[in-house]
Amino acid sequence: MRQIDYMVGGEDFAKMLAAHFMQADVYYYSGSATGDKLATAITMGGFGSVPIVDKGKKLIGIVSEFDLLETILNGKELEEITAEEVMTKTPISVLEFAASADVIALLNEKHLIRVPVVDKNGVLVGILSRRDILQGYLKSRQKMSPWWS
Repeated sequence: MRQIDYMVGGEDFAKMLAAHFMQADVYYYSGSATGDKLATAITMGGFGSVPIVDKGKKLIGIVSEFDLLETILNGKELEEITAEEVMTKTPISVLEFAASADVIALLNEKHLIRVPVVDKNGVLVGILSRRDILQGYLKSRQKMSPWWS
């Protein structure tokens, strides 16, 4: 669930933070997860990447469709590789209190569709997508209606 799902309209979009837009329920995996499990999560979940975390849920990497396709192209079986072997080890992430404009700038600059959200200790707290931000923008522009209308 996202905080924007509870918005009634009229919020100041410029003051909104990553925490407002992010999905708090995130599929994430450990570094020992096999490629076939990651591919299943990505394809069944309808998203292009999954965060990889350590035992304390600290973000340590990300595995994308690109990483898995590259593995197949290199002649390896997904069942025989782990997330640690193919993940991007320095994933781009945003802090939960990052301003909406900063998140948009990062997504555009890096050509990202979604990005993990972490707390000040690097612990995964959510994930947000361009679509989540657009939805938050639209909701902030809605006019509040009186309950009696």
